[in-house]
Amino acid sequence: MLNPQHQFDFLKYRVDASDDKELLNELMTAYGKEVWNYAFSITRKWDLADDITQEVFIKVFRNMHAFRRDASVKTWLLTITRNTAIDFKRSAFLRKVTLMDAYEDYGHRQSAEKETLEKLATNELWKLVLKLPTKYREVMILFAHHQLSLKEIAQMLDVSEGTVKSRMFHARKKLATMKEANL
Repeated sequence: MLNPQHQFDFLKYRVDASDDKELLNELMTAYGKEVWNYAFSITRKWDLADDITQEVFIKVFRNMHAFRRDASVKTWLLTITRNTAIDFKRSAFLRKVTLMDAYEDYGHRQSAEKETLEKLATNELWKLVLKLPTKYREVMILFAHHQLSLKEIAQMLDVSEGTVKSRMFHARKKLATMKEANL
């Protein structure tokens, strides 16, 4: 199978295509888990990550023709995911969901996304990454898991590359301290 990035380079030339539904289906198949994983890493809530992922692909469908040809498809999708997650976190919806989380047990729910994240969580380092403050966790996940370049991360977060480098340095330093504390 082709690398999803190469597979969807054609999106840059196909934004005027008449079969938007088929293109959306292909994007969801190729990037759905990555979008969900990133939404979860921001919110740390299973159901909220589901809602954000659905909202992301609704936005993609509505704005497919606005895709800027200078960004990669992956960067575009992850940027939409980040912005959607931030919007959800600011909304009253999140406050209601957070209150309900104290009363609901998600332990019996087993989804493909949960299995994927559990595999990642078996690695002690990823467990520690998920404990980092948001600004450090975000750069580590985008760099290490999603394999974005420092430039792409800077563009996505709307910060300078120097800020990304600084956050990476501090994240690694915090991870080393956390790892030593767990030994």
